[in-house]
Amino acid sequence: MNRPITLTEVCLRDGSHVMNHQFTVQQVKHIAAALDHAGVHYIEVSHGDGLGGSTLQYGRSLVSELTLIEEAVSVCRNAKIAVLLIPGIGTVRDLKAARDVGASLVRVASHVTEADVTAEHIRVARELGMETCGFLMMAHMASVEETVIQALKMERYGAQAVYVTDSAGAMLPHEVKAVITALREALTIEIGFHGHNNLSLAVANTLVAVEAGATRIDGSVRCLGAGAGNAQTEVLVAVLDRLGMQLGINLYELQDLAEHTIAKLLPHSQEITTDSLIMGYAGVYSSFLLHAQRAATRFGLESRDVLVEVGKRKAVGGQEDLIMDVAAEMAKKKEALL
Repeated sequence: MNRPITLTEVCLRDGSHVMNHQFTVQQVKHIAAALDHAGVHYIEVSHGDGLGGSTLQYGRSLVSELTLIEEAVSVCRNAKIAVLLIPGIGTVRDLKAARDVGASLVRVASHVTEADVTAEHIRVARELGMETCGFLMMAHMASVEETVIQALKMERYGAQAVYVTDSAGAMLPHEVKAVITALREALTIEIGFHGHNNLSLAVANTLVAVEAGATRIDGSVRCLGAGAGNAQTEVLVAVLDRLGMQLGINLYELQDLAEHTIAKLLPHSQEITTDSLIMGYAGVYSSFLLHAQRAATRFGLESRDVLVEVGKRKAVGGQEDLIMDVAAEMAKKKEALL
């Protein structure tokens, strides 16, 4: 049976990284209301690292994420508010609190080879009556066969969809096609794709994923997301419309939101810079960007060198504290050579 394609807008979660987690209530309400009016299906709202992410390690939020979630819910008539939860950062208690203020969908995330850690959170989310998806991060780091094994675990735990998450923006179109095709053949639930634009392939990879059977996709308006951002929502909607796949989302309203609101919030243009390109090239978690830049500044290094070294060490989401250690080691080696 053919399922309609649904889109989750992630600028109020993935974009939190770009905003240094300093979204205000008014910003969230305005953006959520505009996205809802434009017809966006899901709007993800939480700290960039998911529920419970407001910490010294990941970055303190200006406003409690529960407040932001509740305010976003209050202005949406049709769109559902989604949250991200990474076990080890967010807890079951955080999940229940988010549900209590109106979140209706949760994406429970793990590193691509560690789906086991999501079992309890997926089970509880289903018991709470929430729409529940699995989110396999850093998908470029596992074989197709291993990804299928992990996705099947999430399906068994109760996930209603599983996302291939290209957290580093490192995947190439043929790799996306292979893994989505394999998942479509192995799973009975929906397949999703979340891409980052570090190699300028987020939209192309999303289209390949849809062609291979993905029915859930992600985008960020004006590329407001970690690294070089995600698949740009307004571009994605326009391209899908050209292909005859209307999502019921108003392109002009998305463009107006991008041009007149999001563009003014961005601390810098979301173009592909040296550092974001290196992240895709070296396979580095997109939310590491600001952490690597700060570490490089502190130790007098080039941020791209720090990112390449982090990539060599195969760091994964949640290891932000490793970046400062890597930079310190690199600085010591550099000093010893002088």
